[in-house]
Amino acid sequence: MSLRPTDMSRLFIFLCSMALAGCATSTIESRRNEKFSSYSQFPPEIQQLVDSGQIKVGMPADAVYIAWGAPSDVLQSEDEQGSRTTWLYHDSYMEERRFWNYREVQSPHGSFLERFLDTEYSPRRFIRAEITFEDGVVKQWRTLPRPDVINRSRKFPEAR
Repeated sequence: MSLRPTDMSRLFIFLCSMALAGCATSTIESRRNEKFSSYSQFPPEIQQLVDSGQIKVGMPADAVYIAWGAPSDVLQSEDEQGSRTTWLYHDSYMEERRFWNYREVQSPHGSFLERFLDTEYSPRRFIRAEITFEDGVVKQWRTLPRPDVINRSRKFPEAR
């Protein structure tokens, strides 16, 4: 039995994701222990939010770090009102693409091309959340939706 190229790419992606999942050890508890001196200074309301992985305006940067972990990117900006730091959190998903393909089929009368619907997966990254800090506290934050991978109402490509 031989694997098609798309099957091999799926297997490779699965094995990579399993290896990466084994490396992910940062949890709220581990980050709380890492920043315990800061955590112990937070008011009880902030500690409750942090412990449940939530953030809110006015929260210090250490509380956000404990609640959500290290950002994927840190941006610095400045305008008339002062300087700001923005933390970006990235996420990823596998984008599915379906297309018509052909494979050679052997028959008693010779070989011919058979048409079939094939699928390919590509990893896509996107910004999941953005938090803006002024003077070390959250000024504003927002989460962003995952880009629409497939329009759910779209049908398979028409055969020609």
